[in-house]
Amino acid sequence: MNEVVRIGSRSTAGPDLQELVARVARGDQQAFSGVYDAVAGHVLGVVRGVLRDHAQSEEVTQEVLVEVWRTAPRYRPDRGTAMNWVLTLAHRRAVDRVRSVEAASARDHKAALLARTPEFDEVSEQVEARLEREQVRRCLRALTEVQRQSVTLAYYQGLTYRQVAELLALPLGTVKTRLRDGLIRLRDCLGVSA
Repeated sequence: MNEVVRIGSRSTAGPDLQELVARVARGDQQAFSGVYDAVAGHVLGVVRGVLRDHAQSEEVTQEVLVEVWRTAPRYRPDRGTAMNWVLTLAHRRAVDRVRSVEAASARDHKAALLARTPEFDEVSEQVEARLEREQVRRCLRALTEVQRQSVTLAYYQGLTYRQVAELLALPLGTVKTRLRDGLIRLRDCLGVSA
């Protein structure tokens, strides 16, 4: 059955719905037309009551009617009326649609949150940076006064070796030696391998 089912509510008197469903189970397309006429309006009402969206309700109603066509052989009269069977299919399909929409919305929300989440933990980065700064300060305090002055002027204030030598009134070679010795002590204190 490749025909698209039109949604509407038509009702006519005719054969019993249970008998029509039994004929649909055997592939009777005319019987399906009778089932359609008998249940389409009711199915749309149940589905619309769950979904509250007219367009989605029509779409789900069409899916339910196609499911009735395909699963008619599974209908068991001893478990309830044909109308109850069809309306149960309708209710289940409508609830499935609601769950599907909610799940898609939750996935979209989660994806949006992940897109905004930084790739690193900012708090741990800040803590690590603070700990590293504190360790550098501690190691600088372990240097001699002249080593600390030379390192501070050259690396924290950006002066050249010559400018450090002029500022401290020391020969350039002495400043280079103090800087080298101070950097070696800093490296050892910080645990950095050469």
